[in-house]
Amino acid sequence: MIAIRPAAERGRTDWGWLDSRHTFSFGEYYDPRNMGFRSLRVINDDRVAPGAGFGTHGHRDMEILSYVLEGGLEHKDSTGGGGVIRPGEIQFMRAGTGVTHSEYNASKTEPVHFLQIWVVPDTRGLAPRYDQKSFDTAAARRGLVLLASKDGQEGSVQVHQDVSLWMTRLGEGDERQHALVPGRHAWIHVARGAVALNGHELGEGAGAAVSEEAAVHIVGRGDAEVLLFDLG
Repeated sequence: MIAIRPAAERGRTDWGWLDSRHTFSFGEYYDPRNMGFRSLRVINDDRVAPGAGFGTHGHRDMEILSYVLEGGLEHKDSTGGGGVIRPGEIQFMRAGTGVTHSEYNASKTEPVHFLQIWVVPDTRGLAPRYDQKSFDTAAARRGLVLLASKDGQEGSVQVHQDVSLWMTRLGEGDERQHALVPGRHAWIHVARGAVALNGHELGEGAGAAVSEEAAVHIVGRGDAEVLLFDLG
């Protein structure tokens, strides 16, 4: 079973300096039909103007990942974590018992485009933590690359939930296959370009929930970049 979430149906926040599209309910955008999928709670597709950003604010009990598509995102938080995240890197912040942080466009002249992803942890009250890792972009042109997982395998960021986050980059006609163990689910997010997913056409920004399928089969429709969440 595949349920498609078209890009045009996402919620939107436009504050001038921020243009954000919400796959799931977030902030002032509320849709009871789209509150998340399994432990995946937020996918925000954010574009931030040069020099602008999110001032210091707090979170609790959430696993937060940032994935930059273009530009640089400057992060600072109360754990002492911080740095500039660029394409080819994944950034992780565990909010746990409570953390404050800020996120700013690192450039005064160019916009930044990134995905903000929230996963609900399997345990509340964890100690806050920060991590930032680069990944093999060349390998992503050949197959799926693991960015985050419960056990931190393959050098991925370790998250406190039964979820594995994979990414891949495809050209026209390139194919990727990801088997789903019975009882597991997947969420596909097309970060850039367009793909066919198990025969369904998905454009940029679209998502799809996959359940009761033996595998996920993705075919590139030109250059594309895709995130795949394998969820318990």
